Amino acid sequence: MAERGRPRGFDADAALERAMEVFWRRGYEGASLSDLTEAMGINRTSMYAAFGNKEALFRRAVDHYAEAEMAYAREALAEPTAYTVVEAFLRANADALTRPDRPPGCLSVQGGLAQGGDGGRIAAFLAGRRMAGEQALADRLTRAAAEGDLPDGTDPVALARYVMVVSEGNAVHAAAGAGRDALHATVDVALRAVPLPDRAGPLT
Repeated sequence: MAERGRPRGFDADAALERAMEVFWRRGYEGASLSDLTEAMGINRTSMYAAFGNKEALFRRAVDHYAEAEMAYAREALAEPTAYTVVEAFLRANADALTRPDRPPGCLSVQGGLAQGGDGGRIAAFLAGRRMAGEQALADRLTRAAAEGDLPDGTDPVALARYVMVVSEGNAVHAAAGAGRDALHATVDVALRAVPLPDRAGPLT
């Protein structure tokens, strides 16, 4: 039997996808309950029953976003060299930020730019998610340094932070209307700062 208040044929995954897009376009504070329930095609009772309150829905939406929209970040970590890791990540990120079938920008960046009456929980939650991504990249670059794939003296943590700053900056510009070519031009410049190994030839 369907939960009380839930419409017949309710598709929780589809509703979550639509809620994700509302948060993506409007941010956490800018997305009203009316905006969310209208987009999801359900009433508030159904939303609360299926997802909890607005904050719980947002956290679920961010989880869905990370799984469905940011697979490229995980794939980039499997690239064979530090340079190709960074290039694959920034190129795919520029493409993702400017997909014509998605809102421009990045949910995890613009979702919590404005702080409201939640005591900063949403901003802290999103910052934590971004830091987890940065740490994963730093771990991969640390391994690259240990393998001799980065010059001696390279700080892999600082390099990972630099890459994320470029990514997040591109997200802000994409949300403001910058096109894909403009973002890739920024990536072109950023890649010049990625240090190459001191030796020539493939890794052994």
